[in-house]
Amino acid sequence: MAKPPGVLLSAEALADGVLARDRAAIGRAITLVESRSPSRRRLAQEMLQRLLPHTGAARRVGITGVPGVGKSTFIEALGQNLIGKGHRVAVLAVDPTSSRTHGSILGDKTRMAKLAADPAAFIRPSPSSGSLGGVARATRETMAVMEAAGFDVVLVETVGVGQSEIAVADMTDFFLALMLPGAGDELQGIKKGLLEVADMIAVNKADGENRARAQAAQREYSAALHIMVPASKDWSPPVLLASGLRNEGLDELWAEIERHGEIMRETGAFERRRLEQQAGWMRSMLEDRLLRGFLEPGAKAVSEAEAAVRAGRITAPQGVERVLRAVGLAEDFGDGR
Repeated sequence: MAKPPGVLLSAEALADGVLARDRAAIGRAITLVESRSPSRRRLAQEMLQRLLPHTGAARRVGITGVPGVGKSTFIEALGQNLIGKGHRVAVLAVDPTSSRTHGSILGDKTRMAKLAADPAAFIRPSPSSGSLGGVARATRETMAVMEAAGFDVVLVETVGVGQSEIAVADMTDFFLALMLPGAGDELQGIKKGLLEVADMIAVNKADGENRARAQAAQREYSAALHIMVPASKDWSPPVLLASGLRNEGLDELWAEIERHGEIMRETGAFERRRLEQQAGWMRSMLEDRLLRGFLEPGAKAVSEAEAAVRAGRITAPQGVERVLRAVGLAEDFGDGR
């Protein structure tokens, strides 16, 4: 399997390596699906076609929460618990991309050191590259690689900002929102959009002196959920207490996730959600291809328009008009030159 760095394997060889659970091949495969190079994208699609018959068996769980809620500690404890029960766990941690350097802040392997060292786990930090809410374009394809490699639990961690919650909820079977106790978080954290897509709310750090505040937050979230129409008539999102640091409440939490899966399968909702995930995958790929098809030929026009806006020679709307004209998509709305 070894090959010099930078030398691409064939789609067949990469797929075979993933199916054989070769960790080097898995890493190469994910790097390939993250690439924006047209030739590499074609190779990635050929590889994915070979892997798709071996996907779909994993439980896909999205996890979000504001910075400081303890996602990494929580996920590491949950992952270790699941491995102890015989599962193989993949963690896709979508990293925030630095707005100054445009580089990824790849700290997840450091924060989940014990889990990262376990052969039954695979942690993949992935730069968001400024995409919607921090969700990387290739996350869906990376999930397929992980499933083909035999990981039966895939945890997708979001950066917890913007619209990332909605995007991850659309690509997973169960969506968990982690909340902080006290400090008014139970009020500021109640965002209608988030509650509409959450299958469960867990108040994390519910230990020690935080316990009473966590219980108060639990009551607040439960009350908020009761006045909303649930996303599914067959499932009312529970509000649980947990402590990732002390590994408390995580077994009960996972039992609820499994119960949710059983109910969704019995009602047919699971299959419908999976089919919608496939359609969502197609839409996200189409949007990405269309965006790249627009931006690549218009890159010079974008750069020149940005320079003119920064210099104060034109307004932002005029800059947009210049770019659209350059790629032949604008109507004549007046002089934007």
